[in-house]
Amino acid sequence: MKSNIYFKYQNLYYLNVAMINKNIINIRKKLDKLDDALLRLIKKRVKLVDKVIINKKYKKDIIDKKRISIILKNIKKKSKSRKIDPRITNKIWFSMIRAFIDYEFRNFKK
Repeated sequence: MKSNIYFKYQNLYYLNVAMINKNIINIRKKLDKLDDALLRLIKKRVKLVDKVIINKKYKKDIIDKKRISIILKNIKKKSKSRKIDPRITNKIWFSMIRAFIDYEFRNFKK
């Protein structure tokens, strides 16, 4: 049995550095608070997407490739101006767009 400063992940044991490094613990607490704020924003976005769904007449209207392209270009531009790696934001927004497209298909009731 390994001591409590190790943890098991996929049958491998790792040194639990976070137990030793209080800076990492504090940073992770801040990340957790930020995650909570992101969840609140996602909930607001879901409510807006629900309104969009109500206003779409046909399922074929769910995917708007032109709008997706514009969104991703704007995110890239804003990311660069804010000194954020655009590859990170592109992957996040592309994933979010796919998730909301899936959500729209599952919730479209016409």
